[in-house]
Parts: sequence; C-alpha cells; structure tokens
Amino acid sequence: MNSFIIDANAATTYFPHVWEECVGSCHAATALRADWQEQMKKCRKELGFKSVRFHGIFNDDMSVYGMTGNGPCYSFHNVDLIYDFLLDIDMKPFVELSFMPGALASGTQTAFHYRANVTPPSDYNRWADLIEKFAQHLVDRYGIDEVSRWYFEVWNEPESNYFWAGGKEEYFRLYRYTAEALKRVDTRLRVGGPATGAEKWIDDMIAFCEGNGVPLDFISTHHYPTDVGIGFGHPMEERMAKSKRGVLKEKAMAVRKKAGKYPLFYTEWSNSPGNRDVYHDMPYAAAFAVKTLADNQGLTDIYSYFAFSDIFEEMQTSSLPFHGSFGLLNIYGVPKPVYRAFQILHEAGTERLPVEGGESQTLEALALKKGTEKLDIILHNHNIPLSPIKEETACVTVKGINKFRRAVIRRVDENHCNPRRVWIDMGSPEYPEKEEIRKLLDASELKDEPINCENKEGSIMFTVTVPPHGIADIILEL
Repeated sequence: MNSFIIDANAATTYFPHVWEECVGSCHAATALRADWQEQMKKCRKELGFKSVRFHGIFNDDMSVYGMTGNGPCYSFHNVDLIYDFLLDIDMKPFVELSFMPGALASGTQTAFHYRANVTPPSDYNRWADLIEKFAQHLVDRYGIDEVSRWYFEVWNEPESNYFWAGGKEEYFRLYRYTAEALKRVDTRLRVGGPATGAEKWIDDMIAFCEGNGVPLDFISTHHYPTDVGIGFGHPMEERMAKSKRGVLKEKAMAVRKKAGKYPLFYTEWSNSPGNRDVYHDMPYAAAFAVKTLADNQGLTDIYSYFAFSDIFEEMQTSSLPFHGSFGLLNIYGVPKPVYRAFQILHEAGTERLPVEGGESQTLEALALKKGTEKLDIILHNHNIPLSPIKEETACVTVKGINKFRRAVIRRVDENHCNPRRVWIDMGSPEYPEKEEIRKLLDASELKDEPINCENKEGSIMFTVTVPPHGIADIILEL
C-alpha cells in the first residue's frame, strides 16, 4: 500500500503547460490534406496546442523555389494555405526553415520517403535571398505584430549526416546567413537553433553566436530516452530498456544550465524516435508522458511532443490503424492512450500542490489545482521496458477539504482508453469498416466513473489501484 498525503491549502508552485506551446507533425505538405487539418483542429480544441512544427517548408513538394532562364522564382501560395488555416483555428506555425530546394542545393543527398534534400546551398547569397523574401512575404501578409510572435528555427538535427550533409561549421554558416537575413526584414523576428538531436552542439552554438555577433533568440534541441549510444540497428525495445526511468529530467536539467540566459525549446521529444514502435500506441506512452511532464516542471519554455498524428510520410506509410507511428491520433483520427494523457493534463490546473509519501519505485502522484474549481490527483505507474512494474494500490488523503460537489475517477490503462486492444480483439483489420472505426472511437473515450471517498476529520480519503503503465485521474470538483 502506498500512502500519499496532499494538503489542499498548502502553498502551490506554478505548473506551466509548456507542452501546449507547440506540437510536432510530419512534413509541411501533409498540412494541405483535409484529414490532417481535421485532426489538427481536434487537437487544438481538446488539447490546447498553440503552434505546430514540421519539416520541409522549402521542400520541392511545396513549390516554393525554382530556377528559370531569368533567375530564381518564388511561390509562397502553398505556404499561405497552411498558415492561413493555422491562424484561422487560433494556432501559429513554429517555422522550421528546411530543407534545401533542389534548384538551390549543392548536392543530391536526400532523406525520408518524400526525398528532402539535406545538402548545403550551392550559393549562400541566394539562400539568404530566399529567407529574406520568405520573411518579408509573411510580414506583408500577416503583419509584423503577428509574425514577431512566431519562432524561426534553422534546420533540423544538423548533427546527423542523415539530415545535414555539411557538418557543424557549415551549419553555423547556414545559421548565420539565415539569422541575418531574417533580422534584415525586421529585428523583432525571433530566430534560434541548433535544433540538434540528443542535445548536441549547445555550447558550440552559443559560443559561435556570441563570439561572432550572430543573432540568437532561443536555444532549441531534441531528446528521447533512447539517446543512449546504441544505434538504430538494435531493436527499439532494447534501446528503450538501456535508458532509465526519469532520464529526460536529468537531460533537461543539464541543458537548462548550458542554455543560460536563453529560452530553452525542446522541439521534439517522445518515448522513442522509432516510427514502428508499438509503445507509441499503448498505455505505456501515456504513463511515460505524465511522468515526464511532471518531472520537467520549470526546466523548459517549450516542450513539443513529436507528433500529433499518424498522418506521417517520413517512411513508407502504413495503412494499419495501429502500426507504432508517433501520433497522438491514428490515421483515422482515433485517440491513442497518450492523447488522453495530454487531455487530462490540459484540463487540469496550473497550481501544483506538494505530495508527501509514496513508497513505490514506479507509482507517483501529481496534484494540480484549478483555482477554487477543482483538484486533480493524477496517479501514474511507469517504468521503462523490461524493468519491474506491477499493479500498485494507493491510499490518498487530501487534507483541508471537508466537502465537495462531485468526485470521479478517469482511467487510462490496458482496459481503459485503449483502442488498440479493441482493434486486436476485432482481428486487427487492416482497413476497418465505419462501424469498426466507431467502436474504436468509443473505446478511446475518457469516461467519468464514481469513486468512493471517506470524509474523516476534515480530510478526504480514497483508495485506488493503478495497473502497470496506468493513469488514474481523481477529480474533486469543489
């Protein structure tokens, strides 16, 4: 039995919803799809995401840049279609400036199924012209008051030869030309990087910019628990098991110290970078997300989960409803368990109460107040793959409350909000019928259930069991 004690009248600390500042997506061209847009609207409404980041705004499939006999030609029409949509639903783009238009590229190396060119520009002045014309177009169309609230990030994971063929010094050259071009349009435009995987180049980035007078408004990077030094040739479960519980907090603490005075943006994170990782579809990802966000309070300014949807074309697209892709939603718009974890956190407050007690190595409690309206006590039972974990029982005492309007519990676990299990019970159809999709949607829903509470000596007490990789959200409406 695990005992947790919460004083509802204790001093709180601010628990900002930094994960709602941005969410990741597949490449820009997918944002032109109707189903992508419907899913984005759903996430905006139910999860509160304020911006979205994607690769490839300059990819050839966006038709932004080309060459004619008279020189470069530009078209921002497809960009406008995407950005207009985002602004219409009260969101903003988090502008990742990538990849290289073919007509401007110095080589032919590409990445992903959609063949993103990852080579440096053949002419840096022409690259700077593209950046300047792009930024000026945005300011002309949307106004500087709007665009100055966006963020411009230079490239994606340039430390990896897969994403950038030029190496570190060439990236810094690209960054300098890009940042200076943006600031020529307006000094209020905000630019940063290095957008590295595994939190690399942070010190070097700061030293380069400060040593050379290059604009730097924020630090951005990525991390995953699988950044453990063994390559993609190993099974994803093995890579995840080489990590340790809560490792992202340790990583974020170290990078927060390195970033110093600069805002720190993690523009990608998840339980793994695997695009065929079944854990993305399972309750495991939900418990991992709550644990991570509870741990990382106060360490980051933006914490962008990757990604919001399985509408995802980096590798060969799968038609299976559950195939281990990154999304909070599957290709049919069915919420996965991790989607419901984000919903629970979105609906919870920003005032964190201290929690005493807890003897388990895997079960923890996050207590969040929403003014005088309600109190959420979010129990989460998490451990990394292939490590010990079992069902845990918690006895929770909430002091300072002697009455409430309603008490309910919402669960995310193997038997709740787990449409993948229902899909498997259906026989795992590759192309489910409409009625089967309806059943999956119903299986994904958060459901309020009554919870028995004991009122004793001015305190509320209740007992809850939480299965492995489960979440139990106890809501006291005050």
